[in-house]
Amino acid sequence: MHVKSYWDGDESVCTWQPEPFHMAGPTHVLNGGIIASIIDCHCVCTAIAAAYQAEDRALDSAPPIWYATVSLQTSYMRPSPIESPVILRARLEEVAGRRTTLSCSLHSDGKERAHARLIAVRVPEEWRQGTPGPEM
Repeated sequence: MHVKSYWDGDESVCTWQPEPFHMAGPTHVLNGGIIASIIDCHCVCTAIAAAYQAEDRALDSAPPIWYATVSLQTSYMRPSPIESPVILRARLEEVAGRRTTLSCSLHSDGKERAHARLIAVRVPEEWRQGTPGPEM
């Protein structure tokens, strides 16, 4: 999805431009599954960046930190036009052990189009590599 996020105060922000193949049934509307996917990518990357920040580490330092989505609840408020860029804003709500809860809003043309709540869990390197590891 080529989501590129950055910090803006205590929020992470991403601007993403849909392509025609991201359409829903109607060709002028962004597909809801694509909306959920970019929210998921943006929020998980925000959880990862926040964990590096909390450990006072550079983003590319070893060992890598990785999170996986546990839950994603998305509410669609109005259609998102496919020709306009979408802006995502995510905020950490809670960090408790390995779990991070985030809220995220998706705007286009100055209006909120979707809102989501995501729970991500920090996973061990063995899980990320696909090798047997401890039960998560």
